[in-house]
Amino acid sequence: MRSGQVMLITVLALSGTILGATTIAGLLMLYQIRQSTDIVNSTKAIYAADSGLEWRLYKFYSDDQICNDCPDGVACPEPSMQNNSSFQTTCTLEDLGGGASRVVIKSTGQSLQNARAFEITLD
Repeated sequence: MRSGQVMLITVLALSGTILGATTIAGLLMLYQIRQSTDIVNSTKAIYAADSGLEWRLYKFYSDDQICNDCPDGVACPEPSMQNNSSFQTTCTLEDLGGGASRVVIKSTGQSLQNARAFEITLD
């Protein structure tokens, strides 16, 4: 009688472990599917990052190749996005020594929880 109880408990323990593992794996797959199906917001973030990069390049070349930031937003207003997305850009001048320098422009676009970034380096 005792060997039957041990076998029954072993079968129950193994089936519970397998059930728990498949439940966790299923939840992880569900989260991955949700992330990969948010194509609309991912595309919005890509377009926002691209718009930020184009805007910063325009400013760079229209300001005689100087990385100017306008914290007040009056002198150089950023474009406004109409699709509930936004972007942030940075422009930095890096001194390479010997009179050489390069410009690094980074743009990060965001739409809901999706963020995409572009970077361009001008030598």
